[in-house]
Amino acid sequence: MAGLYYEEFHVGQEFEHPWTRTVTETDNVLFTSLTMNVQPLHLDVEFASKTEFGKPLVNSIFTLGLMVGVSVNDTTIGTTVGNLGFTDVRFPKPVFAGDTLRSRTKVLAMRESKSRPDVGILEFEHTCWNQRQEMVAYCKRQALMRKKPTA
Repeated sequence: MAGLYYEEFHVGQEFEHPWTRTVTETDNVLFTSLTMNVQPLHLDVEFASKTEFGKPLVNSIFTLGLMVGVSVNDTTIGTTVGNLGFTDVRFPKPVFAGDTLRSRTKVLAMRESKSRPDVGILEFEHTCWNQRQEMVAYCKRQALMRKKPTA
C-alpha cells in the first residue's frame, strides 16, 4: 500500500502535498447539485453578482473534501480504517472558480486504540492554500489507522 501505517507516522511530521487542483465552475455546480445544496450563492450568477463577492463562491464542503482528498495518496491510501471526526473546520478566505489549490498536512497527535490492538488513532491538521498564498481552508481530522500487519 502507498499509505503509511500507524507506526510510520510521528507527531510533528509534515507533508507538503505535490498535487494542485484548479477548481472549475463545473466542479462547483456539480458538487453543489449532487449534495442538494440550493444556496444561490453557489449556483446563481445573478444572485451572487449582488453580494460582496460579486460572483459565485465555491461550495465550502467541496473545498474541505478536496483539501483532505489531496492528502490521501501521501498518508492514508489503503491504511486507514476510517475517519472518526473533523473539528475546527474553518474557511478564512473564499474560493472561486479558477482558483488553484494546494494542501499541507501535519500530524498533531497519536494514540493507541484502547479497544483494538491492530489500529491507532491519528489527529491530522490539514490546511489548503490558493495561488495567492492565502489560506482558504483548515481542519483537524481524527482517523483510525491500521498498524503494520504482523507476520
